[in-house]
Amino acid sequence: MDVVKRNIAGMGGRVELSSSEGHGTRTTIRLPLTLAILDGMSVSVGGQTFILPLGSIIESLQITDEELKTVSGDGRLLRVRGEYLPLVALQKVFSITPESERVSDESNMGIAVIVEAEGKKNRLTCR
Repeated sequence: MDVVKRNIAGMGGRVELSSSEGHGTRTTIRLPLTLAILDGMSVSVGGQTFILPLGSIIESLQITDEELKTVSGDGRLLRVRGEYLPLVALQKVFSITPESERVSDESNMGIAVIVEAEGKKNRLTCR
């Protein structure tokens, strides 16, 4: 806990501990508001809005049928400049119902946002 406390203090925050016999211990971490503000890209999926952190976005692009490839039945890959990356449909991940039948058509995938997380590239589809 000391390492955590030092790192948080180094960011201008603080750690508060409070204990109550028979009820347990409460740990509160307070960080400056400026650390909570991140630049992001707003995307809409089925009428719901998501914010993707700009620091993770490599690029965004319009999807065409020629760039899509189906593997193992349900898996999908997107080819950009000769590189194949997994396609993650946010609509399916979050079980979002399409706003219209036209949007539910797999060939009308909207945009793909290429993101990097933990050193790996992935593509998210947003409609």
